[in-house]
Amino acid sequence: MRRKDREISDFDEMIEVIKKCDVCRVAMQGEEYPYVVPLNFGIETDGTQVVLYFHGALEGKKYELLAKNNKVCFEMDCGHTLYTDMEQGNCTMCYESVIGFGVMEEVPEEEKLEALDILMEHYPVPAGFRYNEAVVPRTRLLRLRVKEMTGKRRGK
Repeated sequence: MRRKDREISDFDEMIEVIKKCDVCRVAMQGEEYPYVVPLNFGIETDGTQVVLYFHGALEGKKYELLAKNNKVCFEMDCGHTLYTDMEQGNCTMCYESVIGFGVMEEVPEEEKLEALDILMEHYPVPAGFRYNEAVVPRTRLLRLRVKEMTGKRRGK
C-alpha cells in the first residue's frame, strides 16, 4: 500500500470496518474483462480466519465464471463523508475500506440454513423476523474463504 499512514493492519479493526459495510463487491475473471458484482453478505470469523457468505439465484453469469476460476478479489467500503477545506480550496472523501483475495465455493445443501443465518445476522432485521424456508431450494449460497486482506482509512 502506497499510503502506509492510512493502512488498517489490525485484524480486529478490519473486522469492524467489514461489519459497518452493507455491500461487498466481488470481482472475478471474466471472459474478456474482469466481472464485478455487488452482493449482500454475512461474515464469520474463527481466530484470524474470515469467511464471507453470499446468496443469489440458482443460475447466472457469476456461477459460470466461478466454475472456470474460483479465485476472487473483494472490496467493501463505508463511512463516506465529503470533507472540504474552504481556506485551502481542497476537498477529499473520507472513508474506510477493506480489500482482499480468496477462494469462492458453493455452500453444500446441508449447510445452507446455517449460512443464511450468518448472512441475516449482518443486517438489522426486525426482532422475530424469520425468512421463508421455502425459498432455500431456490437459493444458491456461496462461501468466500479469505486468504488475505488489507484495510484503509481516510479521515480529515
